[in-house]
Amino acid sequence: MGQLTALDIAKYIIYFANKTGELITNLKLQKLLYYAQGWHLAHKNENLFEDKFEAWVHGPVIPSIYRKYRKAWLPINEEVELPSLPEELKKWLDRFLNSYLSIDAFELEKMVHREVPWIEARGGLPIDALCTNPINPLTMKNYFMSLLKSPV
Repeated sequence: MGQLTALDIAKYIIYFANKTGELITNLKLQKLLYYAQGWHLAHKNENLFEDKFEAWVHGPVIPSIYRKYRKAWLPINEEVELPSLPEELKKWLDRFLNSYLSIDAFELEKMVHREVPWIEARGGLPIDALCTNPINPLTMKNYFMSLLKSPV
């Protein structure tokens, strides 16, 4: 199997949400992609996908995924086929989603707004200022790895 894309992971997240009856909006999908990428970097020391995030007002966004599911605040009501992913990755994503999928989109947004990768990428801009600055993957990796080392 070739390199995975953010769309592969987005489809898996939507599939999982549909299967479990959890509503998912574009806003929530973007945050779940961000946290999946961050935790994958920390746990596996590699990108889950190569697509890059930008530091938008409401948090990290992958523009191509945003455009595909741009139904604003409405739930994504699309049947997707289960993407072909390695079994080990499906198990990892299932564990991740069992922890994060039930968190409200706005709570995920508030969480991101307190975290170094998004803050650093915005470079001191006001929270409501438009921004398309990229979020540095190395900053994401270092930030999430630091959380693994933090006492709970």
